Amino acid sequence: MELPEASNFIEQIINEELEAGKFESVGNEIHVRFPPEPNGYLHIGHVKAMCINFGVKDKYHGTLNLRMDDTNPAKEDYEYVNSIVEAVKWLGFEYDKLVFASDYYDRLYEIAEKYILDGKAYVCDLSAEEITATRGTLTEAGVPSPYRNRSVEENLKLFREMKAGVYPDGAKTLRAKIDMSSPNVNMRDPIIYRIAHVPHYRTGDKWCIYPMYDFAHPVSDAIEGITHSLCSLEFENHRPLYNWFVENAGFEKPLPRQIEFARLNITNMLMSKRYLKKLVDEKFVRGWDDPRMPTIMGLKNRGVPPVALKKFCADVGVAKAYSVVNQAQLDSCIRDELNATAERAMAVLNPVKLTITNYEGEEELAFERNPLNAEAGERTVKFTGSVYIDREDFSLNPPPKYKRLQKGGTVRLKGAYIVRCDDVKLGADGSVEEILCTYFPESRSGSGEECSVKAKGVIHWVDCKYGVDAQFRQYTPLLKDEEYPDQDYAERLDNESEKSFYGKAEPALFEALNDTPFQLLRTGYYKKCTDGGLVLSEIVSLKDSFKK
Repeated sequence: MELPEASNFIEQIINEELEAGKFESVGNEIHVRFPPEPNGYLHIGHVKAMCINFGVKDKYHGTLNLRMDDTNPAKEDYEYVNSIVEAVKWLGFEYDKLVFASDYYDRLYEIAEKYILDGKAYVCDLSAEEITATRGTLTEAGVPSPYRNRSVEENLKLFREMKAGVYPDGAKTLRAKIDMSSPNVNMRDPIIYRIAHVPHYRTGDKWCIYPMYDFAHPVSDAIEGITHSLCSLEFENHRPLYNWFVENAGFEKPLPRQIEFARLNITNMLMSKRYLKKLVDEKFVRGWDDPRMPTIMGLKNRGVPPVALKKFCADVGVAKAYSVVNQAQLDSCIRDELNATAERAMAVLNPVKLTITNYEGEEELAFERNPLNAEAGERTVKFTGSVYIDREDFSLNPPPKYKRLQKGGTVRLKGAYIVRCDDVKLGADGSVEEILCTYFPESRSGSGEECSVKAKGVIHWVDCKYGVDAQFRQYTPLLKDEEYPDQDYAERLDNESEKSFYGKAEPALFEALNDTPFQLLRTGYYKKCTDGGLVLSEIVSLKDSFKK
């Protein structure tokens, strides 16, 4: 059997197992899964997990189940299921089957009874607080439950009564009988089932006991014939428990193997569904798809191309060691993709009027839609000699080496002419109201004529007659600092992470379809959207601070 070359430690493990014949009984088919819990919207950290799992599926021509690990009915809902399916499809991943842990509730219950019959599980009457108090510490063994030695018959009777709804929430649990002195605290008689009289979004009121994640997850893997359970590093200490549940459930080999990789951590990003849900519930953001959110739907709404997210995860790579990636690396991947694909356009966020006093009439100027893609063609922009420029492109008191417009100085209007500032009209407060200029007809861009006047700077503009009103939304990270100090995340939130500006844009932006990305010249990458008028929402800035 010819194996693909391994590009990371996970693929190296898979190759070694295939070479050893571990999966000959299942036709050497590699079967993986992506198993989110439907209790929130997926975020960028899940993109890395998807890239790894779907990458293994594709490389080994295997199969992949998209599984909803829905064992906590109080927090799960179809809204989250649908958002997960949409996120996976938007990223361009194709799964083989959509399954649910709740599909296996009957089978999971049967396996729990098998544990009891084998003397490996018991019903415990201790409260959750008492179980925690008797579990011990990293240096001290736990205290066995006084109910640990109940007979098989009594445990079976009590467990069936739990299922029948005889007992209230918290009255009893089913616990695995493993080792209360294990150095791994997870192995100290963990809970398998708890009582919860809560309707499930799929099974309704059929169940009032629900399996714990640490039990349901590995056993669901085994039921599905998963060969490799690829998960993030925080589950490393749970691996012995994963193995115990699978090995004692009666499945035939090969049994699934858990392999951990380092999760994705990015500076200035809050990546926890629990905290992100809190931001939504407390209305700090407008919803799970707010453009500031690191959720996949938030990134989609912001205008981030899915290929850029996958490229970013590929660049980060698959490693075992914990690390934090600078957000500048993510921005750089987004910027690279948009630079190659986005059309160019002009918009002015802080406009001031510039009038060319010796220009008459109007004309159409040709601009490349994307200078990196000749097939994109050209667009035309009307020019009347009265335009808006950005206030930052003019100075009454310019600093040294200033290359933009100043009184008596020259500058080129992008794609048009060189102009010279002759005079300035000031308002009562001393601010610039209008810049009066002379233009040089022979300086038209692309004319091929020689012009005796030179200009060191080039600035963008929007025509006063044909330009349209626009709102510009700019974003900064939700978290102010790059580090992770020991303080409540709420203290680190930036209350000014979204800012709005009102300016002018060329008509092409108004006429474009919603969600079309543009590179606004000298401004940034923005997405066109309509919200009671033309809104241009920032995707990423032009400035690249990441050292490739």
